[in-house]
Amino acid sequence: MRVDADAPITLGITGASGAPYAVRVLRALNESGTPVRLIVSSYGWRLLAEESDVDGLEALKVATGDWSRVELYDSLDRGATPASGSAPSRGMVICPCSMGTLASIAAGTSRNLVERAADVALKERRPLVLVPRETPLSLVHLENMTRLTRAGATILPAAPGFYHRPKSVADLVDFVAARILDHLGVEHGIGGRWRSGEQGAAP
Repeated sequence: MRVDADAPITLGITGASGAPYAVRVLRALNESGTPVRLIVSSYGWRLLAEESDVDGLEALKVATGDWSRVELYDSLDRGATPASGSAPSRGMVICPCSMGTLASIAAGTSRNLVERAADVALKERRPLVLVPRETPLSLVHLENMTRLTRAGATILPAAPGFYHRPKSVADLVDFVAARILDHLGVEHGIGGRWRSGEQGAAP
């Protein structure tokens, strides 16, 4: 399916640990001028407050820059724009993605707007990037991930690399955020990339 390069990307934030990744991805999308359809679950808001001191909408705006191209949706409104396959979209990322959300998408149950928007991305053959942060993984988790991979989703665990010799937590967060943006086709300048032969690169 041909997708307009200026179409929005949908970002879902759910209750798995990993709020700094969500904040960094949204900030990078805003810095790139990418239109964003933002959906934050109730547990996603709780997570942002507990892990990133982002206590509410105004704090999220302060942490993530220019919101002129961001549209926020109620996570309980399954009739909102992201729920429609006819609405142009470049794809969707759920970051972080709880195992409950992942399981619901795998089962096609669509209990809320985050899950419905993900279901739409799959059925319309658009990029869907799921960023789980769970360890260890049970067989149920793995089977759900396998099912979603077969359906066309990309499972991108929040597992930063170390070959770029990170010196801070921010460096680790940037690594994962950069990989997410790569898979969404968003140009950016964050995160370390592999350069064979350089000191600190993996063999």
